[in-house]
Amino acid sequence: MADERVLVLYGGQSSEHPVSCLSARSVLEVVDRERYEVVPVGITRGGRWLLTDGVIEARPGSPLPEVDEDAGDPVTLVRGVDGTHLVRLVGDRAEDLGAIDVAFPVLHGPFGEDGTIQGYLTTVGLPYVGADVTASSVGIDKRAMKLAFKARGLPQVPYLPVTWGRWQRDGAALLDEVEAALSYPMFTKPARQGSSIGITLARHREALAAGLDEAFTHDRVVIVEQGLDRPREVEVGVLGNDEIEVTAPGEIVPSDEFYTFEAKYIDDSQLHVPADLPPDVVANVQRFATQAWLAIGCRGMARVDFFLDRDGTLYLNEINTIPGFTPSSMLPMLWQAEGLSYPELVDRLLELALEAAADDLG
Repeated sequence: MADERVLVLYGGQSSEHPVSCLSARSVLEVVDRERYEVVPVGITRGGRWLLTDGVIEARPGSPLPEVDEDAGDPVTLVRGVDGTHLVRLVGDRAEDLGAIDVAFPVLHGPFGEDGTIQGYLTTVGLPYVGADVTASSVGIDKRAMKLAFKARGLPQVPYLPVTWGRWQRDGAALLDEVEAALSYPMFTKPARQGSSIGITLARHREALAAGLDEAFTHDRVVIVEQGLDRPREVEVGVLGNDEIEVTAPGEIVPSDEFYTFEAKYIDDSQLHVPADLPPDVVANVQRFATQAWLAIGCRGMARVDFFLDRDGTLYLNEINTIPGFTPSSMLPMLWQAEGLSYPELVDRLLELALEAAADDLG
């Protein structure tokens, strides 16, 4: 009989919904069913929690899966005297489906990676995989994240945060201000969005304006970053709670000008694990990754991303508290190269979640 019941949450209300489904499908395939009883719950784009059969397939005409509105019965979590229970809602009745021991939120982007689901799980008393509320909210917000990195003196490319209100009130003056602070090419990025959604490369003023318009469809705050001339994109994985381990770096060779959504999930970008880097660069990547982890107060897992410029300068790009989690995603591949298989990685993350919860109670 399984020792613990695991609630696997996937889908969600963000534009990264299909990516979450892909990640969750992989987790559901490898989680140890002898140790854990798995309870899959899909969250629709509209925010409904549905008890599913855990079979995640692409919709007709689309390469990516999605949680359908009729995928299962609606469920919710209730905190009882003996733990956190999953409750099924059937008509005007509520059916107790028993206690849940730990949650694995395989959710990307807003409403999943930003502290909202972590706050809910904390409120109902359910241990969960990954970063806590504060680290999640800082980690997804590029403006807050960059300020946390700056406080630790970590190297970053020049950037400027801009707001929707300012863009609407005085767009021409804002463009002038950005062009005075940064030089082309530039990247426009929604502050709280992942999977390269809403990111645009701008090489002139008209493209910058169009990129801001696109980014503002995803968030009310946008980060404009100084672009580099085809830098190497390097990433490491981090695992642990108070004591952490950092992998050797891997490298991404995008199929596009930069690592777009299509390059990540549809086209054939190349992932080199481990990356061919000098020992001093490897040491700096791992050192800065540790500092990035500490800067946001992370726990559980993270993928930390860097740019290595042509002149050898290393820049910290971002930290991802719930990175892509398919077998071909960088985080599992990095840990596979360290000798930790994908099923072992999932098992270790669940152990870390229970360990963190025990420490919080202690």
